[in-house]
Amino acid sequence: MTRVRFRSPRNRWWTAVALGALLGAARASMAADAPADTAQPAEREVFNENRLPLLAWILGIAASTTIFVWRSRRGKAPTIRRIAALEAVDEAIGRATEMGRPVLFIPGIQDMDNIQTVAGITMLGRVSRTAAEYDAVVEAPTCRSLVMEAAREAVQASCLAAGRPDAYQPDRINYITDEQFGYVAHVGGKMMREKPAACFYMGCFFAESLIFSETGNAIGAIQIAGTAESSQLPFFVAACDYTLIGEEFFAASAYLSGEPDQLGTLQAQDSGKLAVIMFVIMGAAVSTIATLVPSAGDLAGFSAFLQKALGG
Repeated sequence: MTRVRFRSPRNRWWTAVALGALLGAARASMAADAPADTAQPAEREVFNENRLPLLAWILGIAASTTIFVWRSRRGKAPTIRRIAALEAVDEAIGRATEMGRPVLFIPGIQDMDNIQTVAGITMLGRVSRTAAEYDAVVEAPTCRSLVMEAAREAVQASCLAAGRPDAYQPDRINYITDEQFGYVAHVGGKMMREKPAACFYMGCFFAESLIFSETGNAIGAIQIAGTAESSQLPFFVAACDYTLIGEEFFAASAYLSGEPDQLGTLQAQDSGKLAVIMFVIMGAAVSTIATLVPSAGDLAGFSAFLQKALGG
């Protein structure tokens, strides 16, 4: 038996060539034995008909928003019911001015990608403008650096709108820490030391909601809270003087400003919600009748249409 020696570079080269040829022949044999794939590639749909209900809803809401904003600009703005928590904003700031104490505003503990934080910054602008008119001091410790920058811009714009640019004090709006309970400890100690006369909690809150509200209650401050977190609303309702619940919190900007564009948009949103509620009620009623009366085939088809219209 002949042994192949791999000491020579020439022998190594020929061995590599032989192995490559064997591998190529094996792959060619396997490809020849495999069945031919005659399936044609699927054609991409340009228009998905299953998304027609979604398109209809988008166009309907866009059209209603345009119509209601146009009506509001022509002096036919909708009437918004009285919200006690928003009516008490001026009272709380006036109380702080009379007592010579600051106003504490906490815009939640989330970043600017949370819609509740955006709503809280909007409320901060309204509170800052009233405080500038009353010559009161607003302090807003934040839990996120980006929220601090947004809060500073909102307060500065409010002071300029009130004709009091000198009332803007950027050092009153500072960043504390991203750590939840580190932030809570700082704010709680600040409340006990400075004893603000009015405390506003507007934004997204979690376990710290009860700590803030109980601390404010202990120092005798008037407290106004607003959040969309249903798990924290009971604590605010129990410990605060006024609470904005869910949709009231998001409607606060339109309520306080009275701008036609915001009022028209708010009316369009309510119209869309009303339409969805009507579709749900109709679907429930039709499905119930179709179940009780099996012979009513048309009702079953109509129920399927309503379900598809709602995106089901």
